[in-house]
Amino acid sequence: MNLENEFHSLGETPIARLKALMARLRDPQTGCPWDVEQTYATIAPYTIEEAYEVSDAIDNGNMGELKEELGDLLLQVIFHAQIGKEQGDFDFDSICDTLVKKMIVRHPHVFGKEVHRNSTQQTAAWESLKADEREQKGGASVLDGVASALPALMRAEKLQKRAARVGFDWSDTNQVLDKIIEEAGEVIEAKESGEAQERVHEEVGDLIFAVTNLARTLGVDPEHALRDTNRKFTNRFHYIEQNAKQELASMDLEALEALWIEAKRQGI
Repeated sequence: MNLENEFHSLGETPIARLKALMARLRDPQTGCPWDVEQTYATIAPYTIEEAYEVSDAIDNGNMGELKEELGDLLLQVIFHAQIGKEQGDFDFDSICDTLVKKMIVRHPHVFGKEVHRNSTQQTAAWESLKADEREQKGGASVLDGVASALPALMRAEKLQKRAARVGFDWSDTNQVLDKIIEEAGEVIEAKESGEAQERVHEEVGDLIFAVTNLARTLGVDPEHALRDTNRKFTNRFHYIEQNAKQELASMDLEALEALWIEAKRQGI
């Protein structure tokens, strides 16, 4: 196979080549059997996964990796677009046109005659425009449109933000802290009273929701904060593994904790 010949045979522009590539992969006669079998639903998990890999590349500061991961994410868009074209639902061009029109409507200070806004004003206006769009689509609740497939922390924050826009919110951070203490007490109560695991499950969920609310009121992205903590935990645990003088399973918690503190003191 001659890579350059195959590459240029697909089209004259990058986007033309990408669209032609996906059409070839999905060809029922000569395409890839796996690609041909896929549906919107079966590739949706890969779309979500690729979005997270983009985020990881950004966190790592690796621009070569970011370029590659953005390509993988774009492939998911092209994949959905090709399925849409085959089924007569939409195609890549109509996706682009819909997006451009939506962005023009949501930026009247750029494309219209409204006065220029600062970032805070634009965020508020953006949410207002999105609310109008939901109402036009027949949305009955301010919570409509918060995707159930979002990671739980991210979805909790978005639900709380939507509710806060209509006044359903704590007035200060201390009230949120009191709620966290209350929810933690209910977890302990459910555990110590021998409640069914379903009750403990529910109370732990309430506690996590309250902590998410605290992060929101403090201006902290809970999903990002937890990712950073996961990374910190991983790095410190790797330090323990690398510096332990014996198998971890044979060490007591005090010895493991000493290595943890050592890692912490070294700024890991």
